[in-house]
Amino acid sequence: MANPWAGEVAIWLDGQRHVAKLTLGALAELEQALETGSLIDLVQRFEEQRFSTRDVLALIVAGLRGGGWQGTAADLLRVEIGGGPVEAARAAAELLARAFSLPGEPPGGP
Repeated sequence: MANPWAGEVAIWLDGQRHVAKLTLGALAELEQALETGSLIDLVQRFEEQRFSTRDVLALIVAGLRGGGWQGTAADLLRVEIGGGPVEAARAAAELLARAFSLPGEPPGGP
């Protein structure tokens, strides 16, 4: 089970459950993977619901890698994400929200 208080989100790849988490290292990889803007720009795109599939993919890869997965974005092109694109976008948004929750706040913000 993913621990929301630890910033974890469960993601299913080809029927296998993985734990994703945006660690500091994962956030650094994510920043490098973003073609434009900063993490703040990425958060704003999600808040305004104007994110791209590239944003979703970058977040999912970073979160999975933060959870110990050894794959790459290219690996995700060949797997089925449980719940499809809508669930992938929800999980990506949840990763962002949980990564930036303050201690004592419910996961995802106040």
